[in-house]
Amino acid sequence: MEIIEFVVTSEEAGERLDRLVALRVADLSRARAQRLIRAGAVAVNDEVAVKSSHIVDAEARIVVQLRTRPPEMGVVPEAIPLDVLYEDGDLAVIDKPAGMVMHPAPGHRTGTLVHALVYRFGDRLAAVADGSRPGIVHRLDRGTSGVVVVALTDRSHQHLAAQFAARTVRKEYVALVYGEPAEDSGTIDVPLGRDPKDRKRISTRARQSRAAVTDWRRLESFPGFALIEAQPRTGRTHQIRVHLAHIHHAIVGDDDYSGRQWKGVPDGRTRSLVRGFARPALHARRLEFEHPSTGARVAFEAPLATDFKRLLATLREWRDAG
Repeated sequence: MEIIEFVVTSEEAGERLDRLVALRVADLSRARAQRLIRAGAVAVNDEVAVKSSHIVDAEARIVVQLRTRPPEMGVVPEAIPLDVLYEDGDLAVIDKPAGMVMHPAPGHRTGTLVHALVYRFGDRLAAVADGSRPGIVHRLDRGTSGVVVVALTDRSHQHLAAQFAARTVRKEYVALVYGEPAEDSGTIDVPLGRDPKDRKRISTRARQSRAAVTDWRRLESFPGFALIEAQPRTGRTHQIRVHLAHIHHAIVGDDDYSGRQWKGVPDGRTRSLVRGFARPALHARRLEFEHPSTGARVAFEAPLATDFKRLLATLREWRDAG
């Protein structure tokens, strides 16, 4: 298996994916580039491409796998416990714990969800891109807990990836945020892109942005806080975290986008509680999509993680005690 990786230049921005791949990969025809895309062997910014007509952005990272299925996964299995919510011949649904990275990356060569998946499912996992992300269809941030669907066949992977690309997958998250919104619900329609001063961060003021829309509603209120349900219509990196911060309701524990808002909490006990929450209080609660084989709409839910439940229980106790 040969892997070709490149970054789209500003001159190439706006080009069709199949044409760009054919231009960048030596001795590759446009027809073969299209076949590779259909086979799930081309990824854009770590997401498997599903359309040859996809228009590429400047600085997008393209990975091309010149064989549709690698002979080996390239990941050493690790006996990491997995909470499997559902499994059949096409897919598995996992309750990912907070703190677990999705797949190998610089600084995270072991202990990822992929290492656990390879141990549990072996070569049943769908081949993806460079072989380091078998089965992975979508991602959750390291600090986010909750529902993840994993593809166990190449056909299932292509079917699921197409649904995510077409925005037909319904995703529900819950988040504990600073402040009590004036409204009970709303929609945040603000484009997102890489922060020009810090490429690891996402910004609403990026030079190159992509459309991003999040619907939200308040589930519960506490003095100085609110429990929010968020439904992202798009799937941008850090979308919910940045959008909620944009409307001045940053997620508790999200050091990247909330800063040190805990300092402004007047009650000492509450201030200590939220300061000690060591990850974003964000949970992927529900995922609904079309099953690749049956065509039926299916939905899966994951219960709140223990640390999140404990945080809410304490806030409720203090609120109700007056």
